Amino acid sequence: MNSSNSLLDWLLDSLELDTSLFHVGRYCGGWHASTHGLANASFHLVVQGQCWLHVEGDDTPVLLNNGDALFLLQDLAFRLSNEPTSEGARKSPRRPMLPLDAEATDGVGLVCGFFHFHSGLSAMIVDALPNWIILRAGDPSLVAARNLFELILQECQRKPAPSSALLERLCHLLFLYVLRQQVVDNTDLGGLAALARQPAFAGLLERLIAQPAEPWSLESMAACTGLSRSAFFKRFNELCGQSPGQVLLMMRMRHACQLFKNNQTVADVSLAVGYQSVAAFTRAFHKVTGQQPGAYRKAQG
Repeated sequence: MNSSNSLLDWLLDSLELDTSLFHVGRYCGGWHASTHGLANASFHLVVQGQCWLHVEGDDTPVLLNNGDALFLLQDLAFRLSNEPTSEGARKSPRRPMLPLDAEATDGVGLVCGFFHFHSGLSAMIVDALPNWIILRAGDPSLVAARNLFELILQECQRKPAPSSALLERLCHLLFLYVLRQQVVDNTDLGGLAALARQPAFAGLLERLIAQPAEPWSLESMAACTGLSRSAFFKRFNELCGQSPGQVLLMMRMRHACQLFKNNQTVADVSLAVGYQSVAAFTRAFHKVTGQQPGAYRKAQG
């Protein structure tokens, strides 16, 4: 990636999400489980034993071993099961989870939960990611993530029961490490990461971040990249999958949210992100976040 570390850090910092645990425990015997239909994104950490992942529409089952982590970033139709075949998984019953048992030699131990990505720039970042990502226990490029997973394993063994709040925060951090690895190493990744890999477009992103109040036009953005207006618009859409205007809107509203957290007024924030009219800013903010600026500001206090 030919972008500065500061741009990568900004991308990671822009990902706002809430993490919640669904269940922590173990399955034994014949079983299948799924969170399909319960949330748009989920995570499933194998903390003991092994199981199989079956995704509808994909005929190749995936073996998940102790220490592997599965991140489903769309609400996919899937099953986790002890069965290696899709047919076997479909026929296996749903069973209640048993408590984790560090001494158990059978079954599989799982930590499962949900991610809720905030609207706007966070959704744009996630939409560019693969539908699912698997963190493998032996992946040498994710040493820090492995250390986090070890903390999760240790917390799962805590007596009398692990802390849900602590597990949620650890899973949240684990996903951020996985996201960073995707942005740095996955050259097929689109969205803002694809722009950041191109020096001219990375420079433009850094200017948009630093100067959100500027009256950015398509022509002025194109000039930053050395391309003509039409060539810039075409290449931007090819790389990012979004128009320059849409990306600028998301970046401005993300900056507005940060300013509201610092207790700035709606009028001041409007000017700070390039809007001369409070009414126009209000419409844009509501379009992206689904909230009125005043209500959002009040909630931050």
